[in-house]
Amino acid sequence: MGGFNSILLRLDGFLGGSAWFPFILLGVGLFFTIYLRFPQVRFFSHAWAVVRGKYDKAGDPGDTSHFQALSTALSGTIGTGNIGGVGLAIYIGGPAALFWMWMTAFLGMATKMVEVSLSHKYRVKAANGTMSGGPMYYMEHGLKMHWLAMFFAIATVICSFGTGNLPQINNIATSVNASFGIAPIITGGVLAVLMGMVIIGGIKRIAHVAATIVPTMATIYLIGALSVIIMNFENIIPSFLSVFRDAFSGSAATGGFLGATFAFAFNRGVNRGLYSNEAGQGSAAIAHASARADEHVSEGMVSLLEPFIDTLIICTITGLVILSSGAWSSKFENEFQATDLLLLDGIYLEQSEDDRSLIGDYLGGATSNTVTLYSGSANVVNGVLVNPEFTILHARSFAEDVRFFNNEELYSGQIEIEEGVINNLEISLRGMSLLHSAALTTKAFGFGLFGENGQYIVTISLVLFAFSTALAWSYYGDRAIIYLIGFKAVLPYRILYCIAFFIASFIDTTLVWNIAAVAIVLMTVPNLLGIMLMRKEMKGLVKEYWDENKNK
Repeated sequence: MGGFNSILLRLDGFLGGSAWFPFILLGVGLFFTIYLRFPQVRFFSHAWAVVRGKYDKAGDPGDTSHFQALSTALSGTIGTGNIGGVGLAIYIGGPAALFWMWMTAFLGMATKMVEVSLSHKYRVKAANGTMSGGPMYYMEHGLKMHWLAMFFAIATVICSFGTGNLPQINNIATSVNASFGIAPIITGGVLAVLMGMVIIGGIKRIAHVAATIVPTMATIYLIGALSVIIMNFENIIPSFLSVFRDAFSGSAATGGFLGATFAFAFNRGVNRGLYSNEAGQGSAAIAHASARADEHVSEGMVSLLEPFIDTLIICTITGLVILSSGAWSSKFENEFQATDLLLLDGIYLEQSEDDRSLIGDYLGGATSNTVTLYSGSANVVNGVLVNPEFTILHARSFAEDVRFFNNEELYSGQIEIEEGVINNLEISLRGMSLLHSAALTTKAFGFGLFGENGQYIVTISLVLFAFSTALAWSYYGDRAIIYLIGFKAVLPYRILYCIAFFIASFIDTTLVWNIAAVAIVLMTVPNLLGIMLMRKEMKGLVKEYWDENKNK
């Protein structure tokens, strides 16, 4: 797994973690924001009217209402990105990462409107009478680029597992285990069965479940989040100031947090913003293609609300909980994951400003001949290192009170270490370190009115958020399978989807997030290329629609 994770990190460095990707994503959003004259502002109130059904017409073709399509798409975006993704972005990039999530969302409102409008226009009626749509259809029928459509559809299938499936159940299982002590394999098994029962009914059943779950889960989550923000109200303004102050400079070291450069904050903020609201990825366009409407831009208007709700509201609230509580820079007792663990040659002290700065630069990617990984042996007695010759980092922080275990028992004996990796896979470590992803958000919710019980709100919310996301992505994947192979492959795909959902419940969290980081770019890049090539057609559609409806 370590080797596979290294490959994923290299791919992510070239794709989503690269210098070019955030600029392309934001650049396309900025282009359409200006090209269509700020549609996220001009059409904002109109979009809410469309969702309420003000412009509905009897007999419009489609399978779902505007609200059901919006709920399905939101169920696909409101998931671990809002809970774990924000925690991951702040953990890596500091408070400044939240600012770049906001920018991704604001500009993404325009991007999403474009991709949904075009996908709705070029949707087709499938053999079973339901609507099939998405970027692959506008690529084939609008651009006449079958090869690009095939690439996008294949990427969608990969992404349905990489972003819509694996991270969702992994975060559910981890959170349920932390809160209720239920083994991940049991959580995964039960939810995999429920998953199969829902997705077998297709889009209508998924949309019905989504329309029920989305309002409920949002309400539960907001109540818990506000309880934390209210209890830490004196930190709200400082938290906002840190977001804006650090946006173009990076975040300084504080507490256990060793600092983050501007590049880290910018890259991870944009990347996690995309993972959260999926604007530019083209996924939501598949759900909106099912909506009952004969005016394609009207569904595009509905979709521009998604980044607003998902990121500008829910992710902001999550960010405020994490920042105002102080959990993001505090260390907590936890079990160390191998992919977050670094054993550095030599003894570095957190109390030393020079050592903190050196290690912070090292974690930020700076090349240094003085910081190297440890290779050698070490002696452990009753779980404690004897005369250590290396420094233990976990989750980008100096680990404290570290204990070594073997099969849940304190370990005594020799351990062999090669290039910072413990050779004995049965050895596990526990201690104090920073947290990230859903674990960080869960811990932050314990600083509110509900005290330690706040973790249960996160757990319940995460189950609903992530499960509904996995449902929506199963639909995205099977629409792509239909495009690529036909209906004969849908059932095998759904079975495999449920099996993967189960397996991902008990594998390494960091590995899962790295798979997601790579998979998401494979969809986004061809979709951004496609909508840019169709910009003139989109401008004509918007003008025609607005000329007909602006006075209604």
